[in-house]
Amino acid sequence: MADNQPFQPFQLDRSRYPGLTRMADTLRAKHRFAADIVDRGAALFGAPWADEFEPVLNALFPTEEAVAAACKGYASFAMQSMRLQAAFERDRAYKAKTHEQASSEVYFNEEHMMQEYLPGLLLSHFLWPHHYRQLQFFDSAFVQAMRVAGARSFMEVGIGTGLYSGLLLRKLPGITGVGLDISPSSQRFTETQLGALGVADRYRTELRDVTAEPLEPKADWLVCVEVLEHLDDPVAFLRGLRRNMAPGAKAFITAALNAAHADHIYLYRNGDEVLAHLLEAGFTLEQSFIGSAYKPSAAGVPVPEAAAFVVF
Repeated sequence: MADNQPFQPFQLDRSRYPGLTRMADTLRAKHRFAADIVDRGAALFGAPWADEFEPVLNALFPTEEAVAAACKGYASFAMQSMRLQAAFERDRAYKAKTHEQASSEVYFNEEHMMQEYLPGLLLSHFLWPHHYRQLQFFDSAFVQAMRVAGARSFMEVGIGTGLYSGLLLRKLPGITGVGLDISPSSQRFTETQLGALGVADRYRTELRDVTAEPLEPKADWLVCVEVLEHLDDPVAFLRGLRRNMAPGAKAFITAALNAAHADHIYLYRNGDEVLAHLLEAGFTLEQSFIGSAYKPSAAGVPVPEAAAFVVF
């Protein structure tokens, strides 16, 4: 018999999800442009989304003051992205800058990284639908493959907020990992998060450029999330990644498409352009994902997308 009951979207239980509740209340009170973004995420993705988001919030932002600071950082991060995206829609190009310039402006600017960029980026992985759908693809296409294969270790290059490394360490209790980045702020933010989540004893970080010299041991499982668009020469970087992978290794590699940010310098307009770079660097495609941030305002207007690839 058909179920004729009306659909009831998932709603947050304030007692079960205190972290999400604090964040939703703060955004409604202080950042009206994002007033309903938590409710929309809950309605769209349901309890699995809330169950995955809640422990991260409680670990990193356990007090009302910490939540308020994170929401303020997210608001600044999102508003800057919207301003730059509006200019990109007009000009169809990112603001010209080199990786060195972006690094000085963003990655080595500790105040900006710790107060705005990193908390904003972390929250965006759950609050922006295309970012969260990419996390879902990561879980189903990569984490599950690691679980089935009995993976013992992984490497993440460009750890950013440390979110992806943290998810692997929590979902695969027997695994160990190493995270590489060039930003001391990313290193500190990641170590703080993983310590708060209780998984830091299985992880170490290094400040280094993975393309500068070969690493030992080489990675059996490699993660690289939204690094390519930050580079002057993505193919050279991808070749460096491949040199640091063991025979038979798999990688999860992503790129942002048509997404203007202060540190995005290489413009990928579609997933085929990213795939072409992966193939040029010697990778073979296993499966991929493309997710759009929102519907275009008019035909032909570029929309930010997340593109993820499982390769070997």
